[in-house]
Amino acid sequence: MLSLPYIRENRDLVIKGLGIRNIKDAESLVDSVIDADQLRRSTQAELDAVLAESNKISKEIGKLFQSGEVQKANLAKEKTSQLKDKSKSLSEQLGKLETELKEMLYQIPNVPNGLVPNGNSEEDNEVVSQEGDIPELHAEAMPHWELCKKYDIIDFELGNKITGAGFPVYKGKGAKLQRALITYFLDKNSEAGYTEVQPPLLINEASGLGTGQLPDKEGQMYHVGIDNLYLIPTAEVPVTNLYRDVLLKESDFPILNTAYTPCFRREAGSYGAHVRGLNRLHQFDKVEIVRIEHPENSYPALDKMVEHVKGILQELKLPYRILRLCGGDLGFTSALTYDFEVFSTAQNRWLEISSVSNFETFQANRLKLRFKNKDGKSQLAHTLNGSSLALPRVLAGLLENCQTENGIVIPEVLRKYTGFDVID
Repeated sequence: MLSLPYIRENRDLVIKGLGIRNIKDAESLVDSVIDADQLRRSTQAELDAVLAESNKISKEIGKLFQSGEVQKANLAKEKTSQLKDKSKSLSEQLGKLETELKEMLYQIPNVPNGLVPNGNSEEDNEVVSQEGDIPELHAEAMPHWELCKKYDIIDFELGNKITGAGFPVYKGKGAKLQRALITYFLDKNSEAGYTEVQPPLLINEASGLGTGQLPDKEGQMYHVGIDNLYLIPTAEVPVTNLYRDVLLKESDFPILNTAYTPCFRREAGSYGAHVRGLNRLHQFDKVEIVRIEHPENSYPALDKMVEHVKGILQELKLPYRILRLCGGDLGFTSALTYDFEVFSTAQNRWLEISSVSNFETFQANRLKLRFKNKDGKSQLAHTLNGSSLALPRVLAGLLENCQTENGIVIPEVLRKYTGFDVID
């Protein structure tokens, strides 16, 4: 959430940033917030003045009674009664204004970093780099959903029977490969200095608001209505919320966490061949990295995260590219995002497998995540997160790109985790 002082002091910059995101009526939206804040502040000032006057008169009433000026004392009591009624009315008005203002602020996305390109959709994202050789597959090569059936490693129909579409059952070597990838990703992250945590899979409303999933993506999350809890869409949410309402010291930076969790997304409205098999699921596994950084170091930290994910993909020997998301495709909370995509040779298309983002102070402001700077003043921290990595499309890419006429060859780096070299 953008802070009110930031919006007031950077009105034109915010309007320009929302324009890059293709937000309609950006100027009107920003000015409405500024006007609402001005009304809130003037109401607060009026309330403060009324309370100050009431306190002053209350102190004088006793003196008037002691000096025998009963009539003046009674008039003063009547005046304080009127002021109490007025302060009550102003307090109610102020509470309503604060609620309305907060709801308005929740509707404003983060201001994009200057590196974010203009654009309306994913078609306008900027390709930053591309690495790895796209393999030449044999004539009978299959997409991963057919490979899964051929080798009996993932059963989509059985998952549909148990739960519904988008909830696959991993079997045999498929389950072991899934577990191998999770362990490998966690080990790589731990080696890079990330502390592993195992967070809850359910969050409360405050946590969803803290990282920006609520109210923006409420319809995309599974809601346990009876307890008003949400199944997590990513480990980013509970891990970042570890630091909600926390005041750090500068010496605490950087804070690095990694976590493996199942993730749950309703993916409402997702249909068609492009979501077949592992391409889009309602439940999937993901390993996440989260960083809490000093504002001066967050962009160098973002670059380190990008290099870290690159290193993993290079070890897996998967062809990949990195995209810098345009304004129209940028997530609500992000200031700058790099997407990683793996090329699926059997499907002849790119599959997104990671997003690495800097949220600057946007989440920290919602979370009240601050630190004491050198001057002893409280300042908002910066938050970052990235997939390292999301399992379904990595697995799809591995199955499809590593297939041969004699089976699916496991990347060498994973063999100590799987205990086998080939799926046949």
